[in-house]
Amino acid sequence: MNFDEPPEADPQMTDKTEVVIVGAGPVGLAAACALWQRGISACVLEAQESPHRGSRAVQLHAPTLRIFRELGILDEAERRGLRIRANEYHLAGGRTLRIELGAVNEPLMLPQEITCELLERRLGELGGHVERGVEVTKIIPNDEVVIVETEGPAGAGRIESDWLVAADGVRSRTREQLGIDFAGSPVPVNFLLAEGRIEGRPADDAVHYFLGLAGSVVFASMPGERVRVSAAVPVGHPLTEEGVQQILDERGPGGLRVASLDMVNNFSSQERIAARLREGRVFLAGDAAHTHSPLGGQGLNLGLQDVHNLVWKLAGVIKGTLDPTVLDSYEPERRYAAEQIVRNTHQFLKVFTLGPTAARVRNTAWSALESLGLLRRWFAPLLAGWRVRYPAGRPAGRLGGRRLPEPGTRSPHWTASPPAQDRYRLVTLGRTGHGAERRGRALAELRPELVSHGHVRKGGGGFVLLRPDGYVAAGGATRADWERAARLLAEAAAS
Repeated sequence: MNFDEPPEADPQMTDKTEVVIVGAGPVGLAAACALWQRGISACVLEAQESPHRGSRAVQLHAPTLRIFRELGILDEAERRGLRIRANEYHLAGGRTLRIELGAVNEPLMLPQEITCELLERRLGELGGHVERGVEVTKIIPNDEVVIVETEGPAGAGRIESDWLVAADGVRSRTREQLGIDFAGSPVPVNFLLAEGRIEGRPADDAVHYFLGLAGSVVFASMPGERVRVSAAVPVGHPLTEEGVQQILDERGPGGLRVASLDMVNNFSSQERIAARLREGRVFLAGDAAHTHSPLGGQGLNLGLQDVHNLVWKLAGVIKGTLDPTVLDSYEPERRYAAEQIVRNTHQFLKVFTLGPTAARVRNTAWSALESLGLLRRWFAPLLAGWRVRYPAGRPAGRLGGRRLPEPGTRSPHWTASPPAQDRYRLVTLGRTGHGAERRGRALAELRPELVSHGHVRKGGGGFVLLRPDGYVAAGGATRADWERAARLLAEAAAS
């Protein structure tokens, strides 16, 4: 070797970034926006050369719309989408149960391609972009970094990243490369999905569930006077206007006529959850982590909530304000949430695919539930996603005989405002200027970078500690409850 000559340069240069996101669907784009919004650079890699097209997931539930507000795209989403004010359950025999959802539960109908468009535009405003036509060929995780090898328009590439978020869909190459099992089974039901224009359609402000004895069909209006029709059908059912008309005639209320269809196809689904949602510095999110029946429109919402859970923790670790152990909670919490959604959608599917005899029993039961107000008070929040919770810690105490919100549940609406970005919010209750408020203010002043304080003149004293993602971390009124909250904040803070 001639030591007078410089060594040859590595032909494959290594780029460095804080976070790599694999997949530019709505989950990957939302994660990228949330990180860039916090000043953290995120490299988004997408194998497809052009943006995703098609309406696909269209129903955005209320908790997801809160994420859109945080990301700064809610106003435009509202302008281009269609608000749903009610669910209508049309029972055999002519009775209709109209359940007004109320503002807290109302979803927005917005085609997925528009959701992606809004998120990608916002990403550009924040300083990021999507690298398209770039396929991840190999992922090498270790204790310090994640090495990502790619193939794209410029040839082979290599990226060294501190963290990786895999949002590359139900057929995730990332999950496969890491050898993570996608445990579960196929759903033994064939679905028809059609979109177009229907004459004689019912009210546009509702999702309509026609629960006939011959079968069920879901009928949902979309922006632009278009309608989505979905139903479980036998394999081989014709994917034509005539086939859709047959379903409407057999299961609908009568008087519905197909004017034109933009799309009609069939699909199957699966119920699966990845064996691990985290592999060291790699996190699975969205369909890469879980999949289930589409009934209830839960899938995209579940994936976006994955992002909402992960990003504040990851950002806090990267910035050095949170201890890295906070990331250990991502997998158990989001697995718990996914298990709830898979279980719920499995039950929805059973309810909507009953035979004639069982359908009569179902319709009688639903009439009883409606008369008791349970469809509005219990089922509507369940569909909206408010009842998804995390594994509970120590139960919260009682104030004046009323139990405080449980740890692991979503923050109650009376807390008035969400936590400041990436900070806990300590909400004290009771008379202004008295014990709980003074104690809460003092605790917040000890860790101003980690927690803010607010007070609500409600109840006789006590507190609720809210996480940055709006879930309850702790609550109570006793000395032990306050000590536990202080300890939890101490454990979360970076040493």
